[in-house]
Amino acid sequence: GGEGGESEWAKALKDSEGVAPGSFEKEMQAKMSGLGGLKGASANPKLSANANLIKWLEEEGDIYLADESSWGEAPHPMAISTETVDELTNESSGRGLLARRSVNDGDELLKIPLDLCFTKKSARKAFGKDALDRDINEYLAIACQLIREKYVLGEKSRWKPYIDVLPEVDEVNPTFTWSDEDLGFLEGSPVIAATQSMQMKLKNEYEALLAGDGALCDQFPDRFPREHFTYENWVWAFTMLFSRAIRLRNLRQGETLAMVPYADLINHSSFSGAYVDARETGDWLFKTGGEEVILYADRGYRKMEQVYISYGPKSNADLLLLYGFALERNPFNSVDVTVSIKPRTKADAEKDGSDADI
Repeated sequence: GGEGGESEWAKALKDSEGVAPGSFEKEMQAKMSGLGGLKGASANPKLSANANLIKWLEEEGDIYLADESSWGEAPHPMAISTETVDELTNESSGRGLLARRSVNDGDELLKIPLDLCFTKKSARKAFGKDALDRDINEYLAIACQLIREKYVLGEKSRWKPYIDVLPEVDEVNPTFTWSDEDLGFLEGSPVIAATQSMQMKLKNEYEALLAGDGALCDQFPDRFPREHFTYENWVWAFTMLFSRAIRLRNLRQGETLAMVPYADLINHSSFSGAYVDARETGDWLFKTGGEEVILYADRGYRKMEQVYISYGPKSNADLLLLYGFALERNPFNSVDVTVSIKPRTKADAEKDGSDADI
């Protein structure tokens, strides 16, 4: 029918019924089963890790992530998917977040308490301010805490459910973890020089901070045990940092680098205008004194559509170096071109009849 016809009324009635709790997850599992991607779901370690992360966020951070309404809380609009597909290339993009329902431009997508994040402050608290002084670089401090939580504390870590969803180095595969042989395939690319510079810097920082004579492993062997603070684990920590850390700018005391659980599962799109940031907790009238990470939708999303943020205006060289991927359509891609002026010779002057000094 036309406007207001039977089909429009039927659709409006269906929409007004809302979404039954758990229906999104059932629908997603059904679709994955149809693709052969969910055999033995209960035994899938990634699904278990996702569930443990959600439970941890709810218990440790008092974050509402349920798909049904509660007193004063709307249903959480997103869900973790163990496998996502890039909307432009149709290639796998690993873990990501999907819209559970239709999302409108400007909707609040998530809020995570800052004290659940890895920051320089949390690292200094974990190791002691005598070990990590106030002037230590943020990346170095957080790298140390990542190694501590994953390799030293392990099962005893407060952040274990978060650590368990972090990938291994070969799953990210940024070029600074490549061998010289693999880098040879990029001959002629500026990525090679950037990669080699990064590799050298990582080794130098590791020796200076941890492994060298009189460094932290010597000064505080109980807090920085050498068997765990290895160069291999150092590379893993920086793979996590470069590919997942977020610069939060709107904090009371300026900006800070942070590893943000859950938020760092969101994949990158060069065409997204959404950025993760921070704010004080509370409402416009009453502030509680805390701070939280926040994200708003920069456009509408359909149910089951992957949600994206921007990692910044990065070229494919930057993405490959730090994140381990490149984009087929990247408006920020660039190529360095070197231009020089050939000096004039005496033969050039004689050819054009010039009597200028050479």
